[in-house]
Formats: sequence, C-alpha cells, structure tokens
Amino acid sequence: MTRAIELIFDFGSPNAYLAYRALQPILARTGAQLVLTPCLLGGIFKLTGNQAPMFAFSGVQGKLDYEMLEMRRFIAREKLSKFFMNPYFPINTLTLMRAMVAAGPDHGAYVETVLAAMWETGRDMNDAAVVAQVLTEAGLDAADLLERARGDAVKQTLAANTAAAVDRGVFGIPTMFVGAEMFFGKERLGQVESYLTTGVA
Repeated sequence: MTRAIELIFDFGSPNAYLAYRALQPILARTGAQLVLTPCLLGGIFKLTGNQAPMFAFSGVQGKLDYEMLEMRRFIAREKLSKFFMNPYFPINTLTLMRAMVAAGPDHGAYVETVLAAMWETGRDMNDAAVVAQVLTEAGLDAADLLERARGDAVKQTLAANTAAAVDRGVFGIPTMFVGAEMFFGKERLGQVESYLTTGVA
C-alpha cells in the first residue's frame, strides 16, 4: 500500500493552506508522508482553460455564497481558527513558488513561514520587501534564497512541474495523489485517508 500523499501546491490558494493544515492529523493517524510538489496555479489554469471560483462562478446566483459557507464549515470542523482571508488576495506567487523550488527538499521551514504570512498574519506577499522581511524574521537567509529563485534551473523546474501536473490530469489546487489515484479539493480528504489505508476511496 502506498504510504505517501502528494499535494500539488501553490501558496496562492487558500484551499491549499486549508488542505495542508487538515492533512496533518491524517499523516499522524496513518504514518504516511506528505510530498509537496510546487506548481503555478495560474499556469495550471492557463493550460487547462480553468478559472478561479471567484471568476468561474461569478454569474451563478448563490454559488459563491455557498462556497464560503462550505469553507467556514471546513474551518470549524478542522479547528483551523488561525486562518483568515489575506486582505491582499489574490497574490502573485511566482517568486514565492520559485523560492520554494530553490529551497529544495528541505523546504519545511520556508513553507511554514510563507503559509503563516499568507493565511494567518495577512502579510502583503506581493511586496518583495515584505517577503524578504518575513523570511528574515523566520531566521531564513532571504537574500540567498531569493537570489537562487531567479536561476534558470529553478524557473525551468517550476514550469516543468506545472506542465507535468496538467499531463497527469490536474486542473486546480489542491489536488492530491495517492499513488496514481487523483483527488481534487479539500473536501476529498476523507477519501484520501480511506484510499491510503484500505485501497478504497
């Protein structure tokens, strides 16, 4: 049985934050490992013709209100009380995602720092100076990390990750894989855990 959950990930999605936080108890219960694959949500949308819900459902009466209701229910059920919608949303995460790639497989401290700044403390992560300050406050070498994020290899890796995700059927974030089985949306976490432990979603 596969003992890993792969999360197709971009800091810019509030639902990616919620899924990431809600996955932690599942990892503890199952002993599975979480693998984050950095991708660009905007690139996924462009390649698939998809749109963010705020645009895709803008003309559907009641749809966005219901989406927000479901989000509030999820937050309450998972006890994710630190979350609130970033006042600067939407945020261009190109540099943030490139820096995640540059951080390499040991990106845990970076991911935690940026997630908290984006979706818990409401920092303006569109502002390069704020990004550098946030990273420095967390004890990370902001200058080195952001310099490496500008490298061609990093740019190519992020673009390749994004294209490869689309080739696997990804059309939005958060998308999770357990082996080859794909699950879209934070609402599928129960199915993810079931499939991980029993092989049946």
